[in-house]
Amino acid sequence: MIEIRNVWKRYGDSVILENISATVAEGEFITLVGTSGCGKSTFLRMLLGTDVPNQGEILLDGKTIADEPDAERGVVFQQYSVFPHMTVLENVIIARAFEKTRLGFLWGKRKRAARDEAMAMLETVGLSHMAARYPDELSGGMRQRLAIAQALILKPRILLLDEPFGALDPGIRADMHALVLSLWRQHKLTVFMVTHDLAEGFHLGTRLWVFDKLRLDPQAPNRFGAGITYDLPVGQCEPELLREIDSGLSSSGQELVS
Repeated sequence: MIEIRNVWKRYGDSVILENISATVAEGEFITLVGTSGCGKSTFLRMLLGTDVPNQGEILLDGKTIADEPDAERGVVFQQYSVFPHMTVLENVIIARAFEKTRLGFLWGKRKRAARDEAMAMLETVGLSHMAARYPDELSGGMRQRLAIAQALILKPRILLLDEPFGALDPGIRADMHALVLSLWRQHKLTVFMVTHDLAEGFHLGTRLWVFDKLRLDPQAPNRFGAGITYDLPVGQCEPELLREIDSGLSSSGQELVS
């Protein structure tokens, strides 16, 4: 489904990612871990189409992935991307409206159909009882549920999650884990999720990618970029390897196992 071929990303003289290659089958759940600044979110933006490789290519079903966001790719960020002046229901409807019309206006049967579809999606994510409320009346977990509903209303094949649960407390995070796994199975999604929590990555993913630099130059720290240093099938990883990964990433300045 998705082929990543020798992808490099640079910003000026700084190499962010180097020589990324991988193949992802439809329906996989890929979790991406690594220290801050190692290019995980940059990689996600290239999958979304808001950034492009300097070298190499990303293919979807054998064709170069579109270089701008489209309905096939939904995205949820840690910072909630909602419209504060709209109700919860309107925030979900607007995503569908802009897909149907350039100005985002729906009328008659199309408007009623979009409303019914949005209410069904809010029911799916557990927010139908908050449909008439505004985003500032929601808790952090509820806002993330709303952001997920916005992403899924367009029926994407690929869902991109950029540290979506980092700001949530452990209890709410566990609820969100259960929701995302349920939606992944129900909608047969292919998911890429960035996380700083190695345990979360192993809990949610079918594969875990560790991003880190294989080459270092103390005199020029930006000379080399990060690559996928581990590509691990979840459930088939020895505990010793997990500890080795955590130790290596921790020595780079960040503890990843919570």
